[in-house]
Amino acid sequence: MEERLTLEIGADVSAPATGIFTKNDYAYSELRTRILTGQLEAGSVIPQVHLAEELGLSTTPLREAIRRLSAEGMIQLEAHRDARVTAVSAAEARHLYEVRESADPLAAGLAAERRTAADLARIEAALGRLSPIRDAADLNALLAHRDFHRAVYSSSHNPILTDILERLWDKADRYRLVGLRSRGDSPGDSERVAAEHRAIFEAVRSGDSEAAAAVMREHISASLGRRAIEALEQSQR
Repeated sequence: MEERLTLEIGADVSAPATGIFTKNDYAYSELRTRILTGQLEAGSVIPQVHLAEELGLSTTPLREAIRRLSAEGMIQLEAHRDARVTAVSAAEARHLYEVRESADPLAAGLAAERRTAADLARIEAALGRLSPIRDAADLNALLAHRDFHRAVYSSSHNPILTDILERLWDKADRYRLVGLRSRGDSPGDSERVAAEHRAIFEAVRSGDSEAAAAVMREHISASLGRRAIEALEQSQR
């Protein structure tokens, strides 16, 4: 049977509510965090033996974490068994933005049509946990932002669309942090984002699918992913 680790809950809001992580979960969480924060830089080879020792694990759970992150597009597995952090590019950032520009408004519009009382309670609770994303190291705020959008997506009651958006979010997280590193949110940005989140909730609650889609489209148009496109295009000139 797979061994389990008991961890403190608080620093990482993605941790299970029980406070129990398997070793595979722990390796995945640590490796993903190090990629997102830039501790493991884009294009670098992951030092598997050293990292496993640092985390107090065998290489087996680390390799499983690498496989999971490879499926999410964050790690590239090479023929000679090296694992390399996937590079970021302006082209991929734009491709992600183009899909989300259509898929997110669709999900919001469907959520307004199909949401249940339980869905609304979930979205409102996630809204209450949101806080401004101050910088690229603020992973808790980033995860709370994801929870809000996940609550909207699931309220569409379209599991295929929800799965697509979840997978896009995994890949887009790195670009959100690229956007933040290029320029942190100003107080005005934070106020705008908070107002957009509130407007999305209100449109979904009122059952106004057109308004929900329109507000979500506006939200995506000024997102960190959009900012990342500009930053990467400038850096690659």
